[in-house]
Amino acid sequence: MPGTDQYISPLSERYASKEMQYIFSEDMKFKTWRRLWIALAETEKELGLDITDEQIEELKAHKDEINYDVARAREKEVRHDVMSHVYAYGVQCPKAAGIIHLGATSCYVGDNTDIIIMNEALGLVKKKLVNVIDEIKKFALANKDLPTLAFTHFQPAQPTTVGKRATLWLQDFLMDLNDLEYIQGSLKLLGSKGTTGTQASFKELFNGDNETIDKIDPMIAEKMGFESCYAVSGQTYSRKVDARVANLLSGIAASAHKFSNDIRLLQHLKEIEEPFEKSQIGSSAMAYKRNPMRSERIASLSRYVMIDALNPAITAATQWFERTLDDSANKRLSIPEGFLATDGILDLVLNVVDGLVVYPKVIEKRLRSELPFMATENIMMDCVKKGGNRQVLHERIRELSMEAGAHVKKDGLDNDLLKLIADDPSFGVTLEELNEGLKCEEYTGRASYQTEKFIADEVDEVLKKYSDLLGIKAEINV
Repeated sequence: MPGTDQYISPLSERYASKEMQYIFSEDMKFKTWRRLWIALAETEKELGLDITDEQIEELKAHKDEINYDVARAREKEVRHDVMSHVYAYGVQCPKAAGIIHLGATSCYVGDNTDIIIMNEALGLVKKKLVNVIDEIKKFALANKDLPTLAFTHFQPAQPTTVGKRATLWLQDFLMDLNDLEYIQGSLKLLGSKGTTGTQASFKELFNGDNETIDKIDPMIAEKMGFESCYAVSGQTYSRKVDARVANLLSGIAASAHKFSNDIRLLQHLKEIEEPFEKSQIGSSAMAYKRNPMRSERIASLSRYVMIDALNPAITAATQWFERTLDDSANKRLSIPEGFLATDGILDLVLNVVDGLVVYPKVIEKRLRSELPFMATENIMMDCVKKGGNRQVLHERIRELSMEAGAHVKKDGLDNDLLKLIADDPSFGVTLEELNEGLKCEEYTGRASYQTEKFIADEVDEVLKKYSDLLGIKAEINV
């Protein structure tokens, strides 16, 4: 455990879950290296090399017992992490020491492990993303009929419903899940390609027998739970793979950021609030404040992930020929931190959606304050049916709307457009008749229907597919 005099990443200390932290831990990394060395030795034995069952059993017996002290001491001498761990494994497995890493280069364990770890991390992201989708679905259905003022340019526009607005968040996250399925489904192992990707060492080991050498990568992939390896490579798998994964995380972050923006604006309007605990302090100075700190944190971490995606993209663009090592230090930071931050983001989104508080009376009050303007077309049509002149009424509504707007903006009064219309003999309608016809739900169009249909047609099928992933509750540290 780092002391208080050392830097500790807030991603591990404050934001990311224990599950995601383990995926990027040293234990996960080096245990995977050993699994890969066992898979290589088994494959080479099965294809005819002089490797014994006793050697493989010895490797298996010590696969989870990482002797870090030996590896670290050795790395201080040789300055090479892979060869230090080959040595440390060999200390524990003296009978098998001579066949560990046979024919392989450092990227055999390094790059294959990176793919395996990213695949595991994508699995955890998928699980949390599916639960986010499920929680937003529940919120959308619960509020599908609740009329609310919609905004374009953050200016009052035609009404929608609270549930329909939530489907906009839902659709974004559903797109992210589709992207995740594609990216994860396309992941392949590097296999064992050698120093420049030519498998020259295996040509030597197997006396140029191409038919046998062709079996190596598929056999390793199967042992490690993958369908295949990339057909060609330099020393490394293409860094384009990292860029694609980082772009996926960036997309999730963008969806979360948009969601958090809406929640922050709605909380300002006092229509919807994120959860606020009894003992939570909103401000050190203003005790009455209820700041949307979780949504703000979502936005903050999301910006980090979106910017972080530039690192793998630039790395992929600047690799030279079969490999350069300027990817390594950057990759050790950008990939784990992108996942750790995304993990924290999804926990926060899940926590916020699960505890959203809706204030229908405030929502109705704001909608009704703007609804008279939106009802004018219907009012005009009804009055025309009673014998009014459409052009005359249109002009009077325009004039009265400007007058009512001035009362609201200049004088700070309530919207009195309906009273102004009722007092104008051109319309021939009473205030009671106008108020009776002013029903919020009649101005939301097909919002409720669209919500139900979208969820039934596109969301429920996905949730049924991943029903085994449902049911988690997010815990946030601070």
